[in-house]
Parts: sequence; structure tokens; C-alpha cells
Amino acid sequence: MRYLTPRHRQRLLLVVGAAFIVSVFVLMTLDPDTTTDIPGPRELHGHGIDVPNHQPQSRASVISLPVLNKKQLGNYESRIPPPERDGPGEFGRAVKVELGEGSKYRKSIREFGFNVELSDEISLDRVVPDIRDPECKYWHYPEKLPNASVVIAFSNEGFSTLMRTVHSVINTSPPNLLAEVVMVDDMSDKEHLGKKLEDYIKRDRFQGKVRLVRNTKREGLARSRTNGAMAARGQVVVFLDAHCECSVNWLPPLLAEIAYSRTTVVCPTVDVIKAEDLSYSPQGELARGAFDWAFWYKRIPVDYSDTMKRIGMKYGSQAYDAPAMAGGLFAMDRSYFIELGTYDPGLFIWGGENFEISFKIWMCGGQLKFVPCSRVGHIYRRGVPYKYPVVDGEVSIVDRNFMRVAEVWLDEYKEHFYTFKPRLRGKSCGDISEQVAFRRKHCPKSFKWFMENVAFDSLELFPTPPPNRAWGEFHLKGTSLCLDTMGRQTTTQLLGASNCHGYGGNQEFRLGTNGQIQFDEYCVVPSWDQTKVSMVRCRESHRKVPDRDHWSFSEEAGQIRLKRSNLCMEVVDKKEVRLRDCNSDSAEQKFEVRQVR
Repeated sequence: MRYLTPRHRQRLLLVVGAAFIVSVFVLMTLDPDTTTDIPGPRELHGHGIDVPNHQPQSRASVISLPVLNKKQLGNYESRIPPPERDGPGEFGRAVKVELGEGSKYRKSIREFGFNVELSDEISLDRVVPDIRDPECKYWHYPEKLPNASVVIAFSNEGFSTLMRTVHSVINTSPPNLLAEVVMVDDMSDKEHLGKKLEDYIKRDRFQGKVRLVRNTKREGLARSRTNGAMAARGQVVVFLDAHCECSVNWLPPLLAEIAYSRTTVVCPTVDVIKAEDLSYSPQGELARGAFDWAFWYKRIPVDYSDTMKRIGMKYGSQAYDAPAMAGGLFAMDRSYFIELGTYDPGLFIWGGENFEISFKIWMCGGQLKFVPCSRVGHIYRRGVPYKYPVVDGEVSIVDRNFMRVAEVWLDEYKEHFYTFKPRLRGKSCGDISEQVAFRRKHCPKSFKWFMENVAFDSLELFPTPPPNRAWGEFHLKGTSLCLDTMGRQTTTQLLGASNCHGYGGNQEFRLGTNGQIQFDEYCVVPSWDQTKVSMVRCRESHRKVPDRDHWSFSEEAGQIRLKRSNLCMEVVDKKEVRLRDCNSDSAEQKFEVRQVR
């Protein structure tokens, strides 16, 4: 510049300065996620909760996908071997206890749905086994990941199982990635969940990272989780059930997928903690979440190369697409959860929320993935310790929730749902106008698109049901008896008869035009020796019930006849159902179908 005249120097400096300002402006506008519009409290379905004023971490193109390097241990893997521990239940070993009818352990299972009495005898800091694919130890994740709030909703949970969940989250999460644990109490009335819990979470070991939010009225799972997300301060919300245990390095694989794409929602691989002995084991091979037309959650094995390629898998330890989640454990960008309208606030207590959020994610432009290298154990209850109320004396809470999901998201496919549940057709599921309006405004994809592009093999595995020829209770004429599952809806269990009650439940069956008699997802079939009547899952191991096990029903004769035979159902001793030679004169073979309320 010393060869330029003062006048030319001044011009050059002005040009360079202007270019610098323009460059800075362009760089600032390249990242669309620097600021995010967050709906105000009035837009959040009337929750009336102030949204914390923070912005999500900028996730520009500098964030890369995880990298697999089999020659170098992953950057979030611990270099310290797990501690040697030999207490009861350590490393997921089963603890054998007396489960006789009068034992304290059996009483505990009845009260909570799992063995809390045994849980009290196991360390809250127990270590679970590392059963990840060996490849998982060699994944390298971005150094800069969003932090997370773990939201745990509970109602009358056992103290030790609840707090073991909290201990596990804190013990296995990198401190810089765990913003907090938000516990949401849904109107518990057990003494140990009062002041004892409040004092416990103030302990120094938690370093103020555990917060307790109490609902002022019974909200149920979906609304409690929404309340927790609204109170959360982390950039990502991770929802866990209140009886979980996290495995080694579970959190970074989830956050890495969200860091790369904020509209990706991720689920860890769920392992099984057995309700009776608290042993820890894998649930099975890798699977995608799916559903049948009665809204039973299903697992589809990832077992052939074409599927792996279609769902984005190059390695067996890589995250992959799934149509639906089980719903208990998942993570998503907090602001994205709000943008999707959170959960439908009309979903009460439990049921259907997993399908609602799954359909909403896919049909509104997001993506749902399962992450094999993130593993979390979950206790599967033996029944639930609370009862589901009935709405308007007609529809159970669970069925009402399912109806809301079907009416908002399934389009013409909802007819298949009502074929499975004909009693619900024409019943009210409450006001869904807000949900319908949200979908019209924000979700351009149809359910047909979802079935063809996301759940592409579901119709092959779970075909649409044939129309119902008859449905209701199969009443033995001239008596007060009806066919009844006797609460035995498991493979090889026998069909029976009991007093008719008119409320459906275990006495509500469907006879399809194809000749199948079904109760929910179970088909009524002859026993192996064709003397009794049993129930099997209609597509056990993805094989359908053969035609020879179908039935015909004559309203005139009242007989339920096994096709291609001369065998009919007959009630014996007012409680058993047998297959006997068809006899038009036998009063024990004459049925009528009566619709239930």
C-alpha cells in the first residue's frame, strides 16, 4: 500500500471494510436455526405454562453424522473398566426370591406391577451389563452436542425403582450433556413420594440437577410429559418411564442424531428388566416399531438386506428408520416438540400417545429413528396398579384415546380400526377440531403416503381385516352363558363360557367374512386334537391362521361349525367349550350373536 496515493488508500480501505460487513451478514443468515419461534403459553393447548426463554443450540453444517472407526475407541467411551460389584442384582443378574402366594414379594408385585420389595434390596447404583453390539464402542460422535433434560413422569411409583431410574441417568450421562432430570408427579398419594422424595433429591450428590414438578390434578402420562417438557431447560427432552435403567454411553448416540437434524426423533433400544427377579436381558434382535389395525404395538425384525438398505442402515449398529415407537422412551429437540403441538391434550391417562406422536412426526415432515447403540432397560409390568375410567358410561379411556388418533391421522384407513373395534363406531371421542386444524396447516403427508413409504411392509405382515359378518357376544340360547376368553388371551389357552355381562371385554368376538373368529389380536382355533377350542395370535410369527381353522355360523341353526368338518362348538358343564359332532337337536350348540354396549 505504500505505493498508493493517500486518496487510493482511502478508497481501498472503504472497499475492504464494506466487503467484510457483507460477509459477516451473509454468514449470520446462513444458519436458519439460530433463532426459533416458540409458541406462547396460550398456544400450548391451554397448559398455561411459561416457556423458558432460551434458544436451541445452532446446528449448522459443521455438525456431522457419527463416524465409525474400528481402529480407535469412540470419543465418548470410558477408558476406565466398570467397577467390581457383587451385590444382589449387579450386572443385571437375577435375584431369586420366594414368590409364593403369601410372600411379601408377591404382594409387592400385585401392588406395583413388579417386585418393588426386591428392588428395595438392590443398590440404587447397580451396574447393568453392557450388551451393545461391539461396533458401538467405536462410534465417534460430534464433540459439541446439545444438552438434555430427562423427563420422568410417575404416579404412585415404588420409591426404589423410581430413584434407581434417576441414579442411573446421572451415573451414565456425561455431566456436560445432562442439563437436569425433571420428575413430574401425577397426583401420587403414597407417603414415600411426599416429603421423603423432596428431601432425597436435595442431596449433594445430585448437585441441584434433579427437580420435582407436581401436577395439581390427575393428568395422565401424555399431559404429564408435556408439563415436564414445558418446565425443562435443556435443548433436548428425553422422555423415560419411571422404572428404567440406562446402560453405558446411552445418551450421546441419541443426541448426535438430533444434533445433525433437529426434526429427527430417536428411541433407544429397549432391554427387558424382568418384573419378578429384576434380571436384565435384551428384548431380541433389532426390530422396527409397527402396529396392527387394533392399535397393538408390534416389532418387525430387521432381518434382510433390502429392508436394511431401505431404512438407511449400512452397519448393524447404525440408527435406522422406524414407523412407530412403543412410546415409553424417546428423545427429541424441545422446541420441535413444541412446534409439533406437543401431545394431543385430549389423550388421558395412557394409550394411543405413542401412535399419535409417531404419525405426527412422519406426516409433518420429521423422521423417527431407532438407535441400536443407545440401550435402556425397562421393567414391563405384570398389569397396571390403577384402573382406567370409562367416559360417559360407554367408552374406556384407552379406546377413546385410540379413536382420537384414528379420527385425526388415519384418513380412510380408520375403517380398518373400526372393523377391529366395531363397538366404537359412532361413539364420541371428544372435540378433535384443534388437532384436525393443526394437521391441515402443518402436515402435508397423507396416511397413504405413510403406509407406502414408511410402513411399507406393514400390510404384508398385518393385512387389513375383512369386514365383520357378525360381532358381539356369542350367547348360548336359553341360558345366561356367553363364550368367554376367561382372561386367557395367550397361546394354547382354552376358550370357556361364563355368565353374560353385556359389556364386551372378554366376551366380545368378531366373525369376519373370511370365517375367522377373533378377540382383539387373537384367533379362535381348534386345539391340536380338535376336541377343544383355543386361542392363538392371528399371525403368530407372521404366519396367518390356515383356512381349515376358520368357522361358519348359521343364524338359523345357531351352530358355530368348524369349516371342512362336521364339528361344532358345544358348551359342556356350563363352563367348558368343546368340539363335538354337529347335532341340530343339541341345545348346547345353539348360539346367537348379541351386540354389546
